[in-house]
Amino acid sequence: MLEILLQSGRRRSDLFRCILMLFFLPVLFLGATIPVASAAEYRLGSGDKLRVAVFAEPDLSGEFEVEGAGIISLPLIGQLKAGGLTPRELERAIAEKLADGYLVNPRVSVEVMNYRPFFILGEVNSPGSYAYVNGMTVLNAVALAGGYTYRARKDRIVILRGGRSNDEELASEATEVLPGDIIRIPERLF
Repeated sequence: MLEILLQSGRRRSDLFRCILMLFFLPVLFLGATIPVASAAEYRLGSGDKLRVAVFAEPDLSGEFEVEGAGIISLPLIGQLKAGGLTPRELERAIAEKLADGYLVNPRVSVEVMNYRPFFILGEVNSPGSYAYVNGMTVLNAVALAGGYTYRARKDRIVILRGGRSNDEELASEATEVLPGDIIRIPERLF
């Protein structure tokens, strides 16, 4: 009799675990953070640090930074425009340059190691440049900058994207921050 009770208890326990897994696994996958900019979408810009790997050619591989004008300097091929390209587009551009008289069928991989920083200005305690972290919000950025000053107007936060003033958008504390964003916290009138 005891054996039957133990077996039915195990079956209930197993059933309970299965139900939990069926319920929580989709929740975990739906709630998982998706990268802000996947490799297919993310556009490189000044300040991005990249790892470039040319397979079977360690002398051509290494870590490189996209310079101010969006240029990357690589061994053998020299300067190459990287700003505005996706990592996959840069891979193709490097492979084309290497195939043009240097290597036969080069295989290239480009990985973003560190994203360019974002900037926060205005009514925060420590305005300046900060390292971008995937999934960060305006509230996270404000916290990194030491919090709001007492004069901050929290309902009129502005984000400048793409480096052009016509790309300004109003933001809330929950707005996602992207690499290179300029966040401005205005002063309230009274």
